[in-house]
Amino acid sequence: MSEAGLITVNDVDVAGDLHSAVVFISILGNADQQKRGIGLLSKHRKRIQGLVARAVILKYTPTLTFKVDDSVVRGNRVLQIIDELEKADKPSE
Repeated sequence: MSEAGLITVNDVDVAGDLHSAVVFISILGNADQQKRGIGLLSKHRKRIQGLVARAVILKYTPTLTFKVDDSVVRGNRVLQIIDELEKADKPSE
């Protein structure tokens, strides 16, 4: 794994006026990798916006804000709890 972990874009919420966008990301890795990942994204935000501007033709290029999305982690935890409950309800053979 890289120094920044594995970064995945989960969702993007673009404002109606196209002036801003929140990019929801998840970072697979340890706590240090996650911290470095969000730091690198913030540091290189303008460069990433420039790449978006070249790839997508819009009147305005949105100002990007990166936000860690922990919904996948929370969803996995809920599934783990459900699995544990189902195992507890099964009688031992």
